[in-house]
Amino acid sequence: MAVLSNLLNPKLTIFFVAFLPQFVRPDEPDQVARMLGLGAVFMLLTFVVFGAYGLLAGAVRDRVLARPAVTRWLRRGFAGSFVALGLLLARAES
Repeated sequence: MAVLSNLLNPKLTIFFVAFLPQFVRPDEPDQVARMLGLGAVFMLLTFVVFGAYGLLAGAVRDRVLARPAVTRWLRRGFAGSFVALGLLLARAES
């Protein structure tokens, strides 16, 4: 579902159409191949970075869940922030 959502997201297409052409010369013989190559490099780097984020998030999750006190304080912090945001929203609406 996430892959389909990303494939149907127009932001990435707009990014490639707006950003990558500046790195392809108009007189270059095979502009399509150059654009595809740049797109492949971008996708490879994105995969590596997101993979690293995933591994790091997994390691942090394991450490947090191993300490119930940390989990308790995180829940309290999130609850407090939601209460504060709700109060700000209520104040802005009145």
